[in-house]
Amino acid sequence: MPAEDTHETHEARETRDDRDSAEPTVRDAISAPDAEGHPKRVTRRFPLFTRDTARPEGGGRAASGDAPAPARQWPMIAVTALVALGLLLTAFDLFRLGTLMVGSALLAGAALRWVLPGVGMLAVRSRFTDIVTYGVLGAAIVLLALMAQPKPLLEIPVLKDTLHFTLTH
Repeated sequence: MPAEDTHETHEARETRDDRDSAEPTVRDAISAPDAEGHPKRVTRRFPLFTRDTARPEGGGRAASGDAPAPARQWPMIAVTALVALGLLLTAFDLFRLGTLMVGSALLAGAALRWVLPGVGMLAVRSRFTDIVTYGVLGAAIVLLALMAQPKPLLEIPVLKDTLHFTLTH
């Protein structure tokens, strides 16, 4: 490469660097442009008004960054393992026990989400939404498992009367 081409490239680079110094560079974390069209620096703080999808509260690692990958996601692995074991029991003709385990796993997920500050990938939405979702689904599965035929362990007369009323009328 001739010396003058290198010199021109160096000048072009200096001009580009001068222009970029006024605005954030690619190395700087930038977000979508603001109302005036200027890119803004991204901070770790949540904005006052959310304009895009924010990471869920507690969505960081459940263990330190130098721990192996499975250890960092232990809450999700624990809940998934309990659900898998419950489904396996259900497949082996232990329907009630298996479904109770699936519901209990979801209730345990709700409890983990409530108690722990960081639960890794178990955090999907806000803490409140996750707790309510896991809790309601877990409780519904446990109740349905307890009411399953034959020989239900839990009988709710209102449901039986409602079923008879809807079928006979």
